[in-house]
Amino acid sequence: MAVSYNYMLQSVRFSPKTSLFISSDCNGYSHKGRNRHISFVSTERSDKGFSADPKVDTLLDNIKWDDKGLAVAIAQNVDTGAILMQGFANREAVATTLSSRKATFFSRSRSTLWTKGETSNNFINVHDVFLDCDRDSIIYLGKPDGPTCHTGSETCYYTPVSDLLMKDKAEENRLALTTFYGLESTIAKRKADSAGTENQKPSWTKRLLLDNNLLCSKIREEADELCQTLEKNEDKSRTASEMADVLYHAMVLLALKDVKLEDVMQVLRERFSQSGIEEKRSRSSQKSGKD
Repeated sequence: MAVSYNYMLQSVRFSPKTSLFISSDCNGYSHKGRNRHISFVSTERSDKGFSADPKVDTLLDNIKWDDKGLAVAIAQNVDTGAILMQGFANREAVATTLSSRKATFFSRSRSTLWTKGETSNNFINVHDVFLDCDRDSIIYLGKPDGPTCHTGSETCYYTPVSDLLMKDKAEENRLALTTFYGLESTIAKRKADSAGTENQKPSWTKRLLLDNNLLCSKIREEADELCQTLEKNEDKSRTASEMADVLYHAMVLLALKDVKLEDVMQVLRERFSQSGIEEKRSRSSQKSGKD
């Protein structure tokens, strides 16, 4: 995934149960090692137009706004790492995002705040807000409710420059995908084409898609070979190779089950936001509810 949790970023995080809190790990805030400083946030208006908890004010004061009081604000999918869109934010937009947990920007053409989704209902539900090390750009890390782009595309980034350089214009929309999601897209295309393989030799992916027994046997085989790299103390490259095989074959199974990799990432995120004991207890209660 493209999501970075580098300590050069300042994180403005949301408490999962009550209100918001701020943590930071870069210059301008005192810290020891990697300890984080937490404070609860409330926002309210004042004679200045907008005010917040003093620690939020301090945070906003430390952002390097341009001469128009704006900073670049980028929305990123918390589960896939996909860059969803880019806009601009001012103090009130960032403070509103912290308060509402909805990605909010400042419209330069209309000179007003706008929340992504206020017209389409495709909100971006913000989990974290990051500042870069220079504090002149912002990332809203969140989960979109639907397509982000006004064209109906999942993201606003779907035109490869390489296509434009090779031709007058791109022939088709092609999302900017990381390795994982590029592979998922390729498998999905093989699945869509699998019905027309009667008169031609199918690719390995298509063979797996057409034969459940073959697919399951390969997943078990590759998982065993991955474990053997530990048991036989094989080198790192061998482990990486076997893990790649496991992931690839497992992703073919996900495609057959119409499960998106993003769904898996969401489950992992939700699991690791709580302790192992809590997570196991929740799974047990869900299982008993189904019974």
